Amino acid sequence: MKDLQTLLADLVSGDDARAEGSIPLILERGEAAIPALLGLTRAESVDTRWWAVRALAESPHARTEDLVPLLKDSSCEVRAAAALALCNHPDELALPDLVASLSDEDALVSGLAGNALVKIGGPAVPALLEVMQTSPLKVRIPALRALVEIKDQRAIPVMMKCLEDDSAVLQYWAREGLERLGMDMVYIKP
Repeated sequence: MKDLQTLLADLVSGDDARAEGSIPLILERGEAAIPALLGLTRAESVDTRWWAVRALAESPHARTEDLVPLLKDSSCEVRAAAALALCNHPDELALPDLVASLSDEDALVSGLAGNALVKIGGPAVPALLEVMQTSPLKVRIPALRALVEIKDQRAIPVMMKCLEDDSAVLQYWAREGLERLGMDMVYIKP
């Protein structure tokens, strides 16, 4: 049986198959592996940081407060991995940082932050409604998509307003959201 240091070396070896294979074995170490993985998130190598976040995403012992700072990593790949990790660990504590990540310059990060907000569900709705009122189009699109996926009736007025927006993408998501909420007949004009 390999010790933790050997498994961590496998994780950051540069060999994707070896790294992936090491994750379940690292996770068998339970909470004891978390400090070492968190240490790797501060490595200079983007690849090392990414693999550390990848492993943390799978761990039931990863804490929201450890994952949230990774949304601000200098690498978009690491930020995306952190947003995906928060999908596996949805927690209201991450709300402000996930909402901020909707503005990320990288569309994958923004989309994954939206997915994590969907996992949080109803508690994310007020913040998403605020985004819909105050943010540029590129941020409102993933915010509206998240509202559609959450299926909360508090979003109906925003969806109705988006039906008249110049953006065809916002119109699409508004129609989709209203249909999912059973409101599709309300907005059809004869």
